[in-house]
Amino acid sequence: MDPTDSDIVRVFSLNCWGIRYMSKHCQQRYVMIGEMLSIEKHDIVLLQEVWSEKDFLFLKNKLSYTHPHSHYFKSGVIGSGLAVFTKYRIHDTFLYRYSLNGYPYMAHHGDWFGGKAVGMVILTIGGRTAHVYVTHLHAEYCREKDSYLPHRVVQAWELQQFIRHTSAGADLVIVGGDLNMHPQDLGNRLLRSYTALKDSYLETTLYAGCEDGVTLIANNPFINKKELGPFKTGIRIDYILFKGSSKIDIHCDAMSVTKGSVPNHPFPYSDHEALTSTLRLKSHQPDENLHCTDFLRTSQDKHNEARTEVKVGLHCTERMRYTAARTGVMGLALLLLQLAIAAVPWLALGAEQPFPKTSFYLLALLCFAILLTTSLLYVFYTIELKCLQGAEDQMRLCVGHLQERLRGFPLAQPHNVLQCPLP
Repeated sequence: MDPTDSDIVRVFSLNCWGIRYMSKHCQQRYVMIGEMLSIEKHDIVLLQEVWSEKDFLFLKNKLSYTHPHSHYFKSGVIGSGLAVFTKYRIHDTFLYRYSLNGYPYMAHHGDWFGGKAVGMVILTIGGRTAHVYVTHLHAEYCREKDSYLPHRVVQAWELQQFIRHTSAGADLVIVGGDLNMHPQDLGNRLLRSYTALKDSYLETTLYAGCEDGVTLIANNPFINKKELGPFKTGIRIDYILFKGSSKIDIHCDAMSVTKGSVPNHPFPYSDHEALTSTLRLKSHQPDENLHCTDFLRTSQDKHNEARTEVKVGLHCTERMRYTAARTGVMGLALLLLQLAIAAVPWLALGAEQPFPKTSFYLLALLCFAILLTTSLLYVFYTIELKCLQGAEDQMRLCVGHLQERLRGFPLAQPHNVLQCPLP
């Protein structure tokens, strides 16, 4: 292929907020989304929160002409909610489900039931191999007391690990989705620095949308302004990220974000805003050499910060597991005591039960419920503990590897920038 050859790829990403029978105007909004996508004819469409497969099939039928290739990622109790539509043929797919994703007893949040994951599709764009990822991370419900922060950091860690290990042979990488992280949050910095992914909003030469690129805005009628907290105008938690390779340069020529209202419609497409990035791919010969020392030091700092946050989650989980175990032991002791009392009439012939039967059985049922619940919680916290320990172990190994590379890097030694991210 000629080194000057270039292609334009338009990438679209949207969190559809598609909870059937719960999200406002769900079916009408899917009709609007389908009509808009069929008109705009984006090259790659990355959707999140398409919780019903029926809605995916509706969009698949609606976009059969403009986006003939599609895939729906299935995971968890109600699915991953992730879907990809594209005009390019899909050669392969893969789904990785995050090891941590909230708590089952926090049913009003619902993240645990959703099976949050990252989906990958492999495409060929103008003779170039493209690895495209769509993902949705755990939501942040309270920024001041974010009990899910360790889970989201682990998810960001697993996401960057998944991207690095599956994109080694790719000419270009595109990542889109709802990361539920502000631009300077720890998980976001860890993801972008370790994978060398670039943010479309920061890299674009032409931007059209809300100020600061916010994707959850106060002017959206589906948004409760109290949930935005101190961020009165909105927050930026949806992203389109990209990177090239030794063969391909990628530039973001333009990016646009919707502003809530949709012309000729009474409500927006979703509670999130839609993102569109216009990426220009250009073949080139690698000839740029840069120092990697600063990159390695920065990566080491971010890894240590992430390890600290995961350790905080570890200590919290250990305390909750200890509390569950202690409560379970108390429930078991009470249950054994009741069994002993129940055995009195059998051991002493003619003796009567010293307690009213109804109260006795209700108390026994309560003790059994406590024992069962705490046992399940103990198992869940044990699984969470092992996942956190596994992530912390991986981070520790990576920090050690970074330290070894820093010791072997003279400050004046040139190194190709494409070799800086860890293999």
